[in-house]
Amino acid sequence: EDLVCFRDIKPGALHHYLVVPVEHLGNCKTLKTEHIPLVKRMMEVGKAVLQTNNFSDLSDIRMGFHWPPFCSISHLHLHVLAPASQLGFLSRLYYRINSYWFIT
Repeated sequence: EDLVCFRDIKPGALHHYLVVPVEHLGNCKTLKTEHIPLVKRMMEVGKAVLQTNNFSDLSDIRMGFHWPPFCSISHLHLHVLAPASQLGFLSRLYYRINSYWFIT
């Protein structure tokens, strides 16, 4: 398999997973058109992991990447958070849709 998924060590939601490609890619700025299938697969894995962990409302999720320089590590990783409707105040800021630091 070319992707791994695990729980975030500092969860921003009840369900907070990171989907990471095994092959090293620096961050979301390094993505090119050829990476679209990879990102789509990352999203599919994130949804599948949520469903495996008994979260089925896929309309109440948030997925995205932290935009450099707001990345804690320099290896591409997709944040998968659910339920998005129950994010706390800081998580709503930190994982705000299409902000300067988090892109969906």
